Amino acid sequence: MKKYVAEGIGTGVLVFMGCGSAIFSGETGHLALGTPGGYLTVALAFGLSIVAMAYVIGNISGCHINPAVSFGMLLSKRMSGKDFVGYVIAQIIGAIVAAAILKGLAGLYGPGDQTGALGANGYGSGHGVGLGGALIVEIILTFIFVLVVLGVTADGTKGAVAGIVIGLTLTFVHIVGIPLTGTSVNPARSIGPALFAGGDALSQLWVFIVAPLAGAAVAALVYKFVVAQKAANAEKAA
Repeated sequence: MKKYVAEGIGTGVLVFMGCGSAIFSGETGHLALGTPGGYLTVALAFGLSIVAMAYVIGNISGCHINPAVSFGMLLSKRMSGKDFVGYVIAQIIGAIVAAAILKGLAGLYGPGDQTGALGANGYGSGHGVGLGGALIVEIILTFIFVLVVLGVTADGTKGAVAGIVIGLTLTFVHIVGIPLTGTSVNPARSIGPALFAGGDALSQLWVFIVAPLAGAAVAALVYKFVVAQKAANAEKAA
């Protein structure tokens, strides 16, 4: 149960800080959403949230705080089906609670929600790409992110720096993805805000569930192939 609670809290922090940084971005100036400085601010908020949570709950649950990461771990046989279900449920609950809090705060914030949709992901009107582009972008970015997570967490000697590496990776995939789809790479992060934003955010939500899971599946397959090839090479050398 502690693992599930940790995942719920971690995902809540990620959504609250990441989406919150977008929602409450200044209307003007270098931090305004839609400017390079604004994109970087939001990207750092997501990345630093991962770094912080990795060192708080990493030794409890592994700090997945993302159904796509958990799916990659499941396919890599590094977690059980029971834990996968428990993790995903906890992650989604954490994201919904965080989004609900943000919804309330946005109503109290003078300038209002600067994203117009609680930082929800989307494509088409108002976003950088259409449906096809959104699928491609989310699959590629999730593939990169989950591949890094699988690689850096597989070696116990990298435990001290794993959180930093994963956080920096999440930051740079957001730098690319924010102007295109708002960057999901995390179904729970997309579900929470979309439920409260409604409209296009809710109708397009399926893309930000399917694409990240597909990207995670490809990452798991590629990583498995690389590990198997490495083992085969080591055996030949021996």
